[in-house]
Amino acid sequence: MPKFSVTVPHQLTQEQAVERLSHFTERVKKDYGDQVSDLEQSWEGNVLHFRFTTFGFTIKGDLVADTPEVKMNGEIPFAAMMFKGKIEKSIHDELAKLLR
Repeated sequence: MPKFSVTVPHQLTQEQAVERLSHFTERVKKDYGDQVSDLEQSWEGNVLHFRFTTFGFTIKGDLVADTPEVKMNGEIPFAAMMFKGKIEKSIHDELAKLLR
């Protein structure tokens, strides 16, 4: 599967970043509930493992909350490759909002 990657710098401590990111899936459900389904998440220390389906495509990956940045790496189906840039930009924008 093709990979995607998003890095968002921030000025928070690792604990503050984890706290804010703990609301990431709630925000996705609220803002994109009509476009996202099967949303799953689990935390392992400062790493969020996630998976969701959007427009028939399953996207999964990990989000690492470190200082001074958050890094997300994931996989998208080959059929979604033409949307890779849009996916990365949307995720970047949402993470940046949470980390302000």
